[in-house]
Amino acid sequence: MAFDQTTRNRLQRFVSDARATLTEEFTRQLQNEYGLDPVSASVTPIERLSNLDDARLETAKILRDTLEHYRQTSPSEDLGALLDRIVREHAFTVLNRLAALRMAEARGLLIESLANGYNSKGFQLYARLTGTGLGERGDAYRSYLFSLFDEFALDLRVLFDRFSPTGRLFPREPALLETLALMNDPEVAPLWAEDETIGWIYQYFNSKEERKKMRDESAAPRNSRELAVRNQFFTPRYVVEFLTDNTLGRIWYEMARGETRLKEQCCYLVRRLTERFLQPGEDADRYSTGSGSDRVDDANLSQEELLKQPVYIPHRPLKDPREIRVLDPACGSMHFGLYAFDLLEAIYEESWDLETTSVVPSIERSSELKPLRETYFDKQAFLLDVPRLIIEHNLHGIDIDTRAVQIAGLSLWLRAQRAWQRQGVKAAARPQIRRSNIVCAEPMPGEEALLKEFIERHLSATPELRLVGQLVRCVFKAMKLAGEAGSLLKIEEEVAGAVAEAKAQWLDETKQEAGQASLFADLAKHEQQRLDFEVAEITDETFWERAESSIYAALREYAEHAENGGGYQRRLFAEDAARGFAFIDVCGERYDVVLMNPPFGNPSISTRTYASKSYQNYGLTFTLLSLTERVRCLLKAGDSAQSHQEPFLH
Repeated sequence: MAFDQTTRNRLQRFVSDARATLTEEFTRQLQNEYGLDPVSASVTPIERLSNLDDARLETAKILRDTLEHYRQTSPSEDLGALLDRIVREHAFTVLNRLAALRMAEARGLLIESLANGYNSKGFQLYARLTGTGLGERGDAYRSYLFSLFDEFALDLRVLFDRFSPTGRLFPREPALLETLALMNDPEVAPLWAEDETIGWIYQYFNSKEERKKMRDESAAPRNSRELAVRNQFFTPRYVVEFLTDNTLGRIWYEMARGETRLKEQCCYLVRRLTERFLQPGEDADRYSTGSGSDRVDDANLSQEELLKQPVYIPHRPLKDPREIRVLDPACGSMHFGLYAFDLLEAIYEESWDLETTSVVPSIERSSELKPLRETYFDKQAFLLDVPRLIIEHNLHGIDIDTRAVQIAGLSLWLRAQRAWQRQGVKAAARPQIRRSNIVCAEPMPGEEALLKEFIERHLSATPELRLVGQLVRCVFKAMKLAGEAGSLLKIEEEVAGAVAEAKAQWLDETKQEAGQASLFADLAKHEQQRLDFEVAEITDETFWERAESSIYAALREYAEHAENGGGYQRRLFAEDAARGFAFIDVCGERYDVVLMNPPFGNPSISTRTYASKSYQNYGLTFTLLSLTERVRCLLKAGDSAQSHQEPFLH
């Protein structure tokens, strides 16, 4: 189904109505049950909530911990805005969860559970098995949905974890039934079978009126949420295909020396029929430059004659497909990743055959990877594992919006399920996807007491650990901009810079102790006073070789310890830390392809300042906006091109 304007309008109405229903529901729950009023911006002391049972009292405590966490991480927002954020994030998460189940139904991955409400086949079976033990029908249906959430959380914890900060509330029966009625409206029901639906839900959750209000109040985004909302645009499919075909598709086309079905599959792949692939070590200059009468002067050739000239393609070594990395640094709902998944399926299948062909001299791979034919028993076993390999090895994404990370993870998971469904693989036989590489760029959490506690408890036993603790503080400080700068933040350089600064101080002190102070000793002393790293007791010179890895290891250790113990607010801190360092890991990789939709709006004020200092040609970003429009014009012209055999761009 084409997502034309009429279709998108239907979906937008649904999202707007569902958001209104869930927002009203959760606002009432906060007011009437949990003593938190977004309207009056007030918080009732928890000891006065004597009417709550133990379960709801625990939820009330958790909501207050969440509120305090938001206060620490967003100190500029007032209480009413923070309570609105709790409502908004719960509404979005519930809508995403229900939409995910509905999409799973439409793909045959889940027995009918929402499409017919209480009369759905899955719930009818569940109700017969449980009898009256779960109470009234509405209570039993809620328990049934919770069991589905828990089952899906095994693969998609980022979305379905019922104990996450945005997963504590659930609509009561009237609001739930109203939401389901909206989802199952005949105009909306067919859309659940479409991959793009979840992406449009993400975009439409924030209304045009909300964007207009933000723009009227400030010329530039004032925080990470405004940045995400104001610059949130769903990339058209033809733009995705053009950019992916001519990056990922082109790289594989050159690696396979043109022997790939991507020539037919990639309709926007820019190539010439006169291309000639060079052998390893061959120099294209020997062909492109002649002498005397053999020399061709391109300046004197017509456009038609130029297109007939041979094009020499430098040799590109074939890589193991598991090591072809693709990154979308502003991934949103992972629209680029969904299409890249299609190309990667073809790349993996062709890689199996290329391992034994003489067309390709050799295949580059890291030492820890065995050849595909040594890893898998046969091609069928290999193809069964390809969807998992693509998600775990190839596709990477970064976004500043946690809701986008939810959506992106769901989109790729559904795409993998579709691939297995096409292969005829039953659910029980499908490989489990153990990880994804979709991360949220978030600032390190702002609770100084919790950070101090971690450093004192785990990073104080030795001089080396105490220094690592100081460096950890530097990383937390540097990460403050992550929520707005995203992948523009050179966090790996910040880490390396902090280590280099500490080492420089250590070298100065070592020289002075050895009586090797230079003529500039006074200056060195001045610099030493400026720095506050505790390096005097560092005696092992090899410490500096492992300092950066020690920082990352310590932070991962904290996230694990903190999540498994202590209060709920500590868990919030741990989850932020885990996301923050997953972000650092993704930023530290090197990629074959980086795909994104260029920015269409202003950066935040703080991001603009950072970027202008950190990037020499930052002003070119605004030039990209006009170039993007030029590309759009070219792509529209390409829609009427004769075929990919005669590409419209040369």
